[in-house]
Amino acid sequence: MVKLALKLKGVQYEYIEEDLQNKGPLLLESNPVHKKIPVLIHGRKPVAESVVILEYINETWPENPLLPNDPYERAQARFWAKFIEEKCGRAIWTAYGTQGEEKEKAIKDAEEGLKILEEGLKGKFFNGETIGFLDIVACGIAFWLPVLEEAADIKFFDPEKLPRLRCWTEEYTKVELVKEAFPPRDKLLPAFKAYRDQMFGPKDSST
Repeated sequence: MVKLALKLKGVQYEYIEEDLQNKGPLLLESNPVHKKIPVLIHGRKPVAESVVILEYINETWPENPLLPNDPYERAQARFWAKFIEEKCGRAIWTAYGTQGEEKEKAIKDAEEGLKILEEGLKGKFFNGETIGFLDIVACGIAFWLPVLEEAADIKFFDPEKLPRLRCWTEEYTKVELVKEAFPPRDKLLPAFKAYRDQMFGPKDSST
């Protein structure tokens, strides 16, 4: 998410990959509250939390704005960003990381959230004809969701029922800068399968 925002802004950066099983001192010092990635360090000052970082990037480098200029449209973008994170993203990750009734409920919540999001998507991208703030926030639907579905043997993205999101995903993942910002599927899938196997064992066949 952060890498894509910096690329769209044309900002040069140094990317440091963190071992989340053995968190280094830089991460612990930069984000002592949550101790999670991503963290942007700019001028020796750390900024944590993905959406907060996106807003910081947009305000610090005003060229190629990610958010609309109109205050109402900016407010709408922030509303949908919160919806994507809290309604869609949380349910998707819960479905991946649980079993039984909790998993089933999370799948239904994710399906409901994606359907509502589908209705809010009006153009080629969430921002219209160009990639913007909401497209970046929703990147997990295009890149992480298909991998999580396969890793956890679940399905809540039906392209026939969500044609706008399907078209958005196809257009979004074709953009070269977008492809450069995210790891390839063949790298993500084994990692997510292995992590889920650690939680539940490799023979989990729940739906």
